[in-house]
Amino acid sequence: MREDLQQELITIVGSEAVLTDPGDCWPYGYDNSRRHALPQAVVFATRHAQIREIVALCNRRQIPLIARGKGTGTTGATVPDRGGIILSLERMDRILEIDPANRIARVEPGVTNQALQQALQPYGFFWPPDPTSAAICTVGGNLAYNSAGPRAVKYNTPRENTLGLQAVTGAGTEIRTGVITTKGVVGYDLTRLLIGSEGTLAIITEAVLKLTPLPEAKTTFRATYRDMHAAARAVSAIMAQPITPCALEFMDGASLNMVRSYSDLELPDTVGALLMVEVDGPAHGLTESLQAVTEAARVEGVIDIEVANSEQEVDQLWRTRKALSPALRNIAPKKINEDVVVPVSRIPDLISGLAQLSHEYDIQIVNFGHAGNGNIHVNLLTDPDDPEKMARAHECLGRTFDLVLQLGGTLSGEHGVGLEKRDFVDREIEPATLQLMHAIRQQFDPLGILNPGKMLPESHT
Repeated sequence: MREDLQQELITIVGSEAVLTDPGDCWPYGYDNSRRHALPQAVVFATRHAQIREIVALCNRRQIPLIARGKGTGTTGATVPDRGGIILSLERMDRILEIDPANRIARVEPGVTNQALQQALQPYGFFWPPDPTSAAICTVGGNLAYNSAGPRAVKYNTPRENTLGLQAVTGAGTEIRTGVITTKGVVGYDLTRLLIGSEGTLAIITEAVLKLTPLPEAKTTFRATYRDMHAAARAVSAIMAQPITPCALEFMDGASLNMVRSYSDLELPDTVGALLMVEVDGPAHGLTESLQAVTEAARVEGVIDIEVANSEQEVDQLWRTRKALSPALRNIAPKKINEDVVVPVSRIPDLISGLAQLSHEYDIQIVNFGHAGNGNIHVNLLTDPDDPEKMARAHECLGRTFDLVLQLGGTLSGEHGVGLEKRDFVDREIEPATLQLMHAIRQQFDPLGILNPGKMLPESHT
């Protein structure tokens, strides 16, 4: 890095907040996609004004600027593949306000999801998004990807649980979007536009989050089925009745076979699919709610329904799901992990189609995920040291995306696009709409400094 640029960054944030040594910068060049590129520098901001000045500097110098939280994303969206500066927001970790009377919290982007939930609990509230990486991932990352987790089936995604934002656009303009009330229709909804934009339009420096009261009680049950078709019928039946579960997860036959092989769980060989279901709400009436959901789950092909009666039993029921990730690591050195979404009624068609692709390409495919909203984590197990197998896996991935779109689905539910899915986006979005998106991006970031090359395929006009 040029010495004058380094000095300008130090003037903005201080010498302790700028890294330029390649060894120090190295860890900030990757995310959970396992892609890696070395940034020119890493800068740690702690205030909104600093971010405004950093963006202005990068505009003057025409240097790429990539905002980053904890790096738990899986799509390469924070990898500086075109060089530039990593702007780490992990030190902007203050909870600025908790307002129980109005059910809102104001936070900076570096607050971890778990720290926020722990701070809200004494007030009797929670913020609904709950990604698997909640202990590590930041609220800013949740907003950048619109990452939700299992609770989205009942409580929706960050877009529905965020009221307003403070941000700095790629042009260096400071903006505020949204409201602090639960209703408001003045102007365009820029809040929802920025959420899920992966840092390509603006850098979020503060968020007003909509809070939800903690439920009085919760109960969990596990249902096993003869095959995925039976489990999918149960999902449709559960979602068609008035009581919406707060979690409705599934594992297919390939997942269960893997768990049987790498854990001591006792699941009969007749089980071909499994649902994990949680129901929450007022303590009074929870028994009736549980009964309604379990009755809906008793479709043709059900083998067993097991309800947990204690926290220990809840943990035991979830052991099946928790055993899956270690099993995947034991089976293959690499997994291509996608998070496609299809209409709930088309889940069986997706699973059947994936089984055919698995056979055709000789690639093991393991499926699990958030069945209540059709968000399926499709895992293609492969070997990065085998070029021929990797080539088959990537061709299989393309066919997987084609299948999802044929079923009326979308290529990503919560992992985002980044680099991993960028070149498939034009299969889902037609040219006119993509051009409008490029125009919006240029309006926010005329010189294209924010996270260049991510999310949208290159424009050819």
